[in-house]
Parts: sequence; structure tokens; C-alpha cells
Amino acid sequence: MGIVSPGFHGRRRESAVELPPGQYLTEDFPVLSAGPTPRVRVEEWEFTVTTETGHRHRWTWQDLLDLPSETPRVDIHCVTKWSKLGTDWQGVSLDVLLADVETTADFALVHSYGGYTTNLPLEDLLDGQAWIVHRYGGEELAPEHGGPARLLVPHLYFWKSAKWVRGIDLLTENEPGFWETAGYHDYGDPWREQRYQGD
Repeated sequence: MGIVSPGFHGRRRESAVELPPGQYLTEDFPVLSAGPTPRVRVEEWEFTVTTETGHRHRWTWQDLLDLPSETPRVDIHCVTKWSKLGTDWQGVSLDVLLADVETTADFALVHSYGGYTTNLPLEDLLDGQAWIVHRYGGEELAPEHGGPARLLVPHLYFWKSAKWVRGIDLLTENEPGFWETAGYHDYGDPWREQRYQGD
């Protein structure tokens, strides 16, 4: 005879899910933006990478769609303390986009339609860590979530995954972006709770 009563199947323990410190789980996908949502038509969308020497690489929307895509399933963590697990995306790895870009830069400044910027070490965009994504959950990426395309860097707080991405400048010196100049942490590692400068 078993020691568990019939009909008892146990309870999923949320503590079994490992989250960065201070985070809570959400099933929703909260929408947070620093300004109004740009409405960018795919016919007018372009993505550029500009090196420290001024050399510019450019992709149209069709160019992006023609590149090999990946479908990362990743957890995302917002600096406002929500985490969403197992999110499904489709897009192009930055490894593909930067494969033919010659640079000695160590830093990247990401630009968005609407004027938003954020900075990252270049190494955080490489080795399968970052994508330009254009689909979420099997659907076209909605404008409120950064569509038609956004940067996805899931190992950092989500403000580093710039919505409405339009380009990256490769730099030899670090240049803080929008939230970083307002006091947010320069790097933003959720596992080290790097929310604000000094954390």
C-alpha cells in the first residue's frame, strides 16, 4: 500500500523555478516603454551596423528575412522585477549579421526608431547570446513589444533588448545609452541585481 492518498498528485512548487534575485514570475507580457510606440513599416525598415571607422553595413527587411533564422526559447527578466519563462522568438543571430564586419571595437551602442539607445559590450552580442527578432510566439512581433524587429539579449535585464531596433554603432569606448545616463546600471546582469549604478 502506498503512503500517498489516492487522488493526491502533489503540487508544483514555484520555489523549484530558479529566478534571479528579487524577481517574480508573470504569465503576462507587460509593456513598458520610454516613449510613444513608433509605427515602422517593413518597407521602410532597415538595420545598419556602423564600425568605429565609419564603414556602414545595411540590411533591408527582406535581407533580414532571407538570412538563416533561429528560434530561441529563453527566459526574460525586466528591471521592474518581473520574469517570464520559456518565451519563444524567431530571428537572426548577431553572429550572422556581424560575420563579415571587420572591427576592433569592444563596445556597441544600439539605436532604435524613436530615438532610444542602450549600450553593451560587443562580446555580449556574440557567441549565440543575441538576436534581431521579428516573431514572438509564432506571430509577427507586435509594435508594443518592439515590432517589426527588436534586439533580444536575454542574459541581461530586458531594457538592453532594445525595441524597434534600427542599428548598432561599434565603438572603441563605452557610450551610455538612454537609461544608463538616467542612473541605470551600465551592464544590467539580473543574476547580480545590477539595476542601478553602484549595484
